[in-house]
Amino acid sequence: MSQLVIFRHGQSVWNLENKFTGWVDVALTEKGIEEAKAAGQKLKGIVFNEGYASDLKRAQNTLKLALEVCGQSNIPVTYNKALNERMYGDLQGLNKAETAEKFGEEQVKIWRRSYDIAPPNGESLKDTAARVIPYFEKEIAPKLKAGKNIVIAAHGNSLRALIMHLEKMTPAQILEFEIGTAQPRMYELNSDLTVNKAYNL
Repeated sequence: MSQLVIFRHGQSVWNLENKFTGWVDVALTEKGIEEAKAAGQKLKGIVFNEGYASDLKRAQNTLKLALEVCGQSNIPVTYNKALNERMYGDLQGLNKAETAEKFGEEQVKIWRRSYDIAPPNGESLKDTAARVIPYFEKEIAPKLKAGKNIVIAAHGNSLRALIMHLEKMTPAQILEFEIGTAQPRMYELNSDLTVNKAYNL
């Protein structure tokens, strides 16, 4: 039995400003820093062997702060862009309300809540899954199968792709699945990586 804990980064500056962030490398807010530390409190008592985060500093700093609080700053940590947030293309940097005015609310809803329709020059959730899942299978799954405990800090959509994979959800189910900032989700995994238990800490 191995344990996998995943969580989204704490509130970022653009979360606060209600902007599409995607691959833009924005910082955590003060609230986001506190959320990351609160996540670390929830991780106390779990012994991790390795950590992973995306190539974006909001996820990296969330993981760093959480590991400091739970006393595990010394574990090896890998950063990889395969775990990056969904690339929002032409929407990046736009306020979500302004985007709805520009393109129409219905079109923006389709971009945000459909599985395989991408915004202009961006990625759909299906596209995001196409890089998250192979990376997980190649780099992280073998370590979990070997009994290691892993922690991952990433983003709403890269984690949706992973949750869909682990929990065998349909596209419709995962699109309705809300992922709060810095809310750790625990997976207790069998040796074949089927989920024994999944719950929020």
